[in-house]
Amino acid sequence: MKLDIDFVRAQFPAFSDPALEGWGFFENAGGSYPAAPVVRRLTEFYETCKVQPYAPYPASRRAGAWMDEGRERLATWLNIREDELIIGPSTTQNIYVLAHAAREGMLAEGDEIIVTNQDHEANSGAWRRLADTGITVREWRMDPETGHLDPADLDALITDRTRLAALPHCSNIVAEVNPLPQICGKLRAAGVISVVDGVSAAPHGLPDVPATGADVYLFSTYKTYGPHQGVMAVRLEIADRFANQGHWFNDGYPTKRLAPAGPDHAQVAALAGMADYFDALHTHHFVTNAGADGRGQRLHDLMRAQEVALTAPLLDYLRGRNDIRLIGPTDPVARAPTIAIQHARPGEALAADLARHKVMAGGGSFYANRVLDGLGVDPDHGVLRLSFLHYTTADEIDRLIEALDRVL
Repeated sequence: MKLDIDFVRAQFPAFSDPALEGWGFFENAGGSYPAAPVVRRLTEFYETCKVQPYAPYPASRRAGAWMDEGRERLATWLNIREDELIIGPSTTQNIYVLAHAAREGMLAEGDEIIVTNQDHEANSGAWRRLADTGITVREWRMDPETGHLDPADLDALITDRTRLAALPHCSNIVAEVNPLPQICGKLRAAGVISVVDGVSAAPHGLPDVPATGADVYLFSTYKTYGPHQGVMAVRLEIADRFANQGHWFNDGYPTKRLAPAGPDHAQVAALAGMADYFDALHTHHFVTNAGADGRGQRLHDLMRAQEVALTAPLLDYLRGRNDIRLIGPTDPVARAPTIAIQHARPGEALAADLARHKVMAGGGSFYANRVLDGLGVDPDHGVLRLSFLHYTTADEIDRLIEALDRVL
């Protein structure tokens, strides 16, 4: 089964926008294009029922029903219970709330937590700050040459005082896909709660969260074709170990305990637009009686196959240059299609030059200063980052390589 790229791109308004015609979009790690059903649901909500939801009048009932649909359908795609899905304004804010809840609910002076230097600062800094409250923070360090995070190194870090470990599904710089079932299985066996930042992995196929083994899994919906919100799946069996961060009278509601303020109602409703897109993609490519079981994996494999095919020639091209450092795995199967390169010129300068060739890319540190430090790269100098998704075409990759040839 091969991805029907024409069908895919027809689902995104950006690809028919005259202002974007001829441009190659290679900064998807910063945020994907939104799918048409998401835009439609946002617009319809704001136009017809932007009122306080769950009241007895029709517009309010409709608003509440649409919000419930958004939550229920996204939870289904993640293979979790609806009361395990927490929605907040961003992944960064969700993690800060979670860290505060862990400090109040489960951590005591002398307890230990594990962080990595492969993470985006969101899932690193919030936990490191707990050191100011008497918590011991241990760092799981990646290989300074390759960026690889070795699961075997965990054994020396876990003690009988370890309570929690924060790690990425994959780094937004290194992009190696970490073996979550192996890592999270080891942590759970030791009684350690795993908090996984999936922001850089989820755009390449929404995860079956229980299959990852993560106790908490977070990602950003604006990077998975949806509205600008952060979601986290919190395994119900460990949820009450985090102290209530909502109003005291909401302590009994799992979806409100770790969400101090209500998220934007229209964006919650628009989460159903993400499900609309995934449903349409699955129905178009697979027989309708294929069944709900395994559909997430089928769609993940379909999207990844397209991305791997696109990544391979770009990696081949970059490996053939002797004036850059290619960060992360050279095997396209082992990584997400987020490719960072170090060059003598600053990352932002390279990105600016690429824009002159109608290539949208990013340069800088990407909130991953500890990652760059660990790799021996000056964060102020930064890297050029090229990131794409299943809706990218082979022609766009060819044009990117031509532009890189001129710019580098």
